[in-house]
Amino acid sequence: MGSFRSLGVASFIVSSVQAAVSSTGFTVSVTDVDYFLPPKPVAKISGCEEIQASFEDSLFVPFTVVKPKGYGVDIASLTASYAEDDVWQEGFMEALYVQGSSFKPVNSSITILTGTASKALAPGPYFINAAGHVYEAWRLFSDVQGAFTESTIAKGDGSYSVLPAGILGQKLAIAVPSRLYFTKTAEKPLAGVRIGIKDIYDIKGLRTSNGNRAWYWLYPPASATALPVQNLIDAGAIIVGKMLTSQFANGETATADWVDYHEAFNPRGDGYQDTSSSSSGGGAGSASYSWLDVSLGSDTGGSVRGPAQVQGLYGNRPSHGLVELTHTMPLSPVLDTPGLLARNPILWREAAQAMYGSNITVTNNYPTSIKTLGWPTSAEDMADQLLLDFLGKVTDFLSANTTAYNVTASFDAANPDVAPLRTFMNLTYALLITKQQTQLVRDPFYADYAAAHDGRLPFVNPTPLARWGWGDNQTLTIQDAIADKTVFQTWANETLLAPSPKTCSDSLVMYPGSTRTVYRNTYWEPPSVPLGFGNSRISVMAEVPDHVVPLGEAPYNSTITGHVEYLPVSASLMVAKGCDGMLFSLIEGLYEARILKESRVGRSGVTGGEILFRRDVVEY
Repeated sequence: MGSFRSLGVASFIVSSVQAAVSSTGFTVSVTDVDYFLPPKPVAKISGCEEIQASFEDSLFVPFTVVKPKGYGVDIASLTASYAEDDVWQEGFMEALYVQGSSFKPVNSSITILTGTASKALAPGPYFINAAGHVYEAWRLFSDVQGAFTESTIAKGDGSYSVLPAGILGQKLAIAVPSRLYFTKTAEKPLAGVRIGIKDIYDIKGLRTSNGNRAWYWLYPPASATALPVQNLIDAGAIIVGKMLTSQFANGETATADWVDYHEAFNPRGDGYQDTSSSSSGGGAGSASYSWLDVSLGSDTGGSVRGPAQVQGLYGNRPSHGLVELTHTMPLSPVLDTPGLLARNPILWREAAQAMYGSNITVTNNYPTSIKTLGWPTSAEDMADQLLLDFLGKVTDFLSANTTAYNVTASFDAANPDVAPLRTFMNLTYALLITKQQTQLVRDPFYADYAAAHDGRLPFVNPTPLARWGWGDNQTLTIQDAIADKTVFQTWANETLLAPSPKTCSDSLVMYPGSTRTVYRNTYWEPPSVPLGFGNSRISVMAEVPDHVVPLGEAPYNSTITGHVEYLPVSASLMVAKGCDGMLFSLIEGLYEARILKESRVGRSGVTGGEILFRRDVVEY
């Protein structure tokens, strides 16, 4: 019998004043596993006389719903696949409810509920109370890695509220429904897929923090949901929480730059490497939790691709403009894009198709030309060997020709009337993010806060302050930066990343991801402005898709553990603007050919394993 504690608000009358009350749900423990019961029952079963005595000891009884499969079927065969679900457990076999009255289980000592349900129930675990009300079972998991800012629950009217539950783990409790409740359809391709949302996207009914405490409390809950999020919801996704972002989506390094909130913990290696930002929570959560399927981040200068690299995940920066970003905090609208992080590339592609909609078309005609940028030519270490092996396999898969390409030399030769590339583009990114965010975010925020707090300024972390201050002192304008970006984009879209009528993109462009230690207990220098130009900025300025894929891992000697640990090795793949669907398809093809693999949760993206200093990592 499950022990129970209620989180519902109790009715009370003091003198002549009656409180306005509403249920906020309940928490229940079944064999020491905690569950959340949403406040609204999903059905009512009338006539369950068989279990009435059970309510003398508990307010809820766990039970399992199964669908009939004919006469004479034993219970074990009906529920054999249920053990794969991360919500269902044997404790829900206290009673059984069979959809359809003709079913007669054989050799069963389990209580069979014979009542009549008010509506059809999906298979899986549930709770029932003495009145016959049936509640879904949402398992509670602890966010031990600090990846979430707020856990959420849908209210059923298109809005969300904060989950009113907590469990052991020193962090938020996240509630997830049983996967058994959901069946994917053409209309709901993401039915039951659990997704976390970076806390720069508005979700109706919830406050948005943008990584800033003052912002969170200054503004009311959102009255609308950002379109990327709504597209995922419409496709059937379950939004389980808001996820940590560095402040105002600026790049911050743990632990020095994070003041208002603490950066999430990267599970890989020694557990004390930087998560990269700004989609810190999405990267950490996707790499840590088997119960989280996909995370929605944003990529302006690398904020999805960076976390994907350092946590060994699939992550994408899409072609610019694939989905509208209203009700989303801007860093630079000229550069901002919504991207996804996931362990499984097929689910990643399915989520992308749902979010970007008709703006991407999956095709399977692939380029036979590969251009590499900064790729190793010999194996100096294990990371180099993984990159060389991957290049060889992709070349064979595509029957392609591979060419080392020098972006700087090619641009400079084609544009003799402008400064060398690294000088020409040195200020462009920094100008766009500082000057646009100053106008769109800082100035109205400061004015609103001052109006509410007698002229005071809100607290802002060191990195945004440094960047905004630099932008204030620059005489070059947003228009100047856009003009320089346009010069580079025009060149890139006509040469390096040219389109093709047959294969969408004339070439596949590849460059290595970063593999280096960034310890979160290091005393760093004060934050600086993101000047310069490198391979990761090509897609930013050319507005093309740039997808990170995990290749494996390489050893390093950890100063934390005094032991050899392993960090992810990854590669980035770029194609022409608008060829996102082709690139997703190519990556899926590489996965099906076993050239790429699904990333695992835990200390290693290759072999899994418990996260150091934590002993409750479970894979399902």
